Amino acid sequence: MSDGRRPRPPALARRLLECVAPRAMREALVGDLEEAFYADVLPARGAMRARAWYWRETIRVAVMRLPFVEGEDDVVSTGDSSMQLLAADLRFAVRMLARRPGFSLLAILTLAVGIGATTAIFSVLDPMLFRALPYPDAGRILTVWERDHDGSESNVGFATFTDIARDNKSLVAVAAIGSWQTVMTSTAEPERLEGERVSYGYFDVLGVQPVLGRAFRADEDAPNAPRVVVLSDGLWRRRFGGDPSLVGKPVTLGGNPYTVIGVMAKSFENVLGPRTQMWTPLRYDASLAWACRTCRHLRAVGRLKPAVDAASARRELDQLSANLIRAYPNDYPASGFALVPVRDWMTRAVRPALLAVFGAVALLLVIACANVTSLLLARAAQRESEFAVRIALGAGHRRVLRQLLTESVLLAAVGGAAGFALAYAGLVLLVRLGPADLPRLDAITVDARVLAFAIVVTALAGIASGLAPALHVARGDLQSSIRRAGHRTGGSTRTRSMLVVGEMALALVLLVGTGLLLRSLGRLLGVNPGVDPNHLLTMEVQVSGAKYRNDTAVRAFFDDALRAVRAIPGVDRAGLASQLPLGGNFDSYGVHIELKPNANPELDPSAMRYAVSADYLETMRIPVKRGRSLTAQDAAGAPEVLVINETFARHMWPGDDPIGKRVRVGAPDKGAWFTIVGIAGDVQHVSLDAARADQMYIPEAQWRFADDALTLVVRTRGDPAEMASAVRSAVWSVDKDQAITSVATMEKVLAASTARRRFLLMLFELFAVVALALAAAGTYGVLSGSVAQRAREIGIRAALGATRGDILRLVVRQGVGLAVAGIAIGTAAALALSRAIAGLLFGVTATDPLTFAAVATILLAVALAACAVPAWRAARLDPVVALRSET
Repeated sequence: MSDGRRPRPPALARRLLECVAPRAMREALVGDLEEAFYADVLPARGAMRARAWYWRETIRVAVMRLPFVEGEDDVVSTGDSSMQLLAADLRFAVRMLARRPGFSLLAILTLAVGIGATTAIFSVLDPMLFRALPYPDAGRILTVWERDHDGSESNVGFATFTDIARDNKSLVAVAAIGSWQTVMTSTAEPERLEGERVSYGYFDVLGVQPVLGRAFRADEDAPNAPRVVVLSDGLWRRRFGGDPSLVGKPVTLGGNPYTVIGVMAKSFENVLGPRTQMWTPLRYDASLAWACRTCRHLRAVGRLKPAVDAASARRELDQLSANLIRAYPNDYPASGFALVPVRDWMTRAVRPALLAVFGAVALLLVIACANVTSLLLARAAQRESEFAVRIALGAGHRRVLRQLLTESVLLAAVGGAAGFALAYAGLVLLVRLGPADLPRLDAITVDARVLAFAIVVTALAGIASGLAPALHVARGDLQSSIRRAGHRTGGSTRTRSMLVVGEMALALVLLVGTGLLLRSLGRLLGVNPGVDPNHLLTMEVQVSGAKYRNDTAVRAFFDDALRAVRAIPGVDRAGLASQLPLGGNFDSYGVHIELKPNANPELDPSAMRYAVSADYLETMRIPVKRGRSLTAQDAAGAPEVLVINETFARHMWPGDDPIGKRVRVGAPDKGAWFTIVGIAGDVQHVSLDAARADQMYIPEAQWRFADDALTLVVRTRGDPAEMASAVRSAVWSVDKDQAITSVATMEKVLAASTARRRFLLMLFELFAVVALALAAAGTYGVLSGSVAQRAREIGIRAALGATRGDILRLVVRQGVGLAVAGIAIGTAAALALSRAIAGLLFGVTATDPLTFAAVATILLAVALAACAVPAWRAARLDPVVALRSET
């Protein structure tokens, strides 16, 4: 060294050694280590490498070499505190686990998989099912629905909403919500935005206010009030750079100026419309056609008064419903209102699937704990003589029990830490792969609640895994353990065999669930959607601006755009429609049959309305089964016609021919009579597993108003995705300021409609594969231990003439016996538990015999594979060596 001083060992390492070493050995250990440092290491390696060596030797001596003897005064003595005892237990646990790195790593990885998967799934479920919604007193926010003729929940009409808002005494605030899709234009490319039209009390119901500016006033929710808008934080930052001076300034939406009066906080979460980017007042006029009682296109939400519960509010609104029915008997198909908490409404579609996934991951965690328990049992059995000596020296059974539990909890702690890291990485993947319609997807995160859950699960896993081995050792016979000293043993074979049987049973339950979901998805994908998705491109086009305020201009734009698209090389056909099958939209109208009047028109059927261009049915390849399709001659001014689907024909004209019959769409007492000219094939619109609904196709030119947003469908000769740019350019060649959104091939639209089921199946498949691997590992471990324990027996059998085939059958019979027992128990459990996912199945029963048989066969095959190596080892045992090792 430059200052001439002699290099010394690291002082911190020396202090560490003095802290952890027993007092009787402390001076000798430190002296020996320092002597080696100065005499041998420093001259040969230099100062830096010598210090590194000293650190390494300090850790090795502290962790690996300190003996565990109850009489040592630093390990346990009469005057030691609980913390000192815990520290001693932890030090020894670290040493014991470090001596068997393979065993420790296997146990840690097993626990990490179980704890990590459970934590990741909990982090997904927490914001949806457990955590409070991000509003003050969120449990008092209820959605309000009218009743349909079959008792199901229905949207509310504006007139009904105003009656509820005026006359109810249970809700401190109530608001109506309508969908709003508009186009924002500026110097940038026009952008179609998702918004909501809401009554002025909407933010009061939620209990939130804008972070900039203000919310709506009552006078702004009037027919001729100035147009105002509140923006989401995301839209404000993305489109306007987060400029706070925007409040009070105009923006152009749908060709009209709107004044920005507020910006919501970044933390605001609109669970009633997750994709909403802005809000504007309803501004409804009660005299308007769409503000009627039968025009049920609004959602309603209310906040309970502090002293009122949901049951009382429901009774009051039911009485209000009865009053409305007496006053307007032809406007309500059923009595009563439905009040549903916002969380229940938000999660009802996914709750069964989420609970099923949580149950599956809980089974996986139990299997992981059982596997680690089996490993610890085998390890404890190998240490029986060690424990017997300690007990003989006065340690006591409780001391040994505590030490083994400390080791298992330490394993779980390390496994839990690894599992938490695994959960964090897995959560990123889950969010990325999760379906877009998963509620509160943006709220899924790893936070303090998830960390607390992981800690609790880790502690429970550690205790559960270590309790059985600890009790097994604590209850063992001291004398027999000493007599077995030096003999190899396979541990408590009966207990470990029971654990394997349990693992097999739980794995079967998971595999059955996976098999049922897999078969269900196969059946679902086999459903004919009613259209040909191949070579089909879809996109939504919306017009806005002052020049499109009359129907003639809107229809002229779409006609010109359709001609421009049809002229593109590579385009086979093209058409327009007001809604796209499986596209997530829904447009339904009441249908009143000319010769079948109903005393209450509200009880007349409803059908899904498709306002379409000529050639739409041909572009989608929806077959016309009878009559004719819609043509260019079905234009404005021509006789009004429509095409219905087969289900509608069977529903309303069973055994009769509906061709030539006339119906009125919408209001029962006004509007044109449409003549049915054709019957088309059924199309799955809502989802592939939904019941086929009544459908009608009306020439867009003959509908009472022009839709400002239509879906363009283009059938191409080549790859439709490669044609998207050309199709957009063709539409913009007519008007570059109109928004184009939702560009996707029909195959992707079809895949998106099954995304939730695919996601659920993916999780079940993952858990089932891991569970199967753990069950196979458990079987292998038990059989390997059994072969080692029965080496003398196998040697005697071989000496008495048993062939290798006999010994192979002996081991295989034991493994197959465990599998058969697990299959029997698991089948009974699966028959009971599979009903929990019955609502998630399609075309398959929860007790599908083919699935159960296939899963049982897979488990038997896995058990046989797990038997292979232990059976091979048993068959190759030398009788002389086996007998000599037991003498």
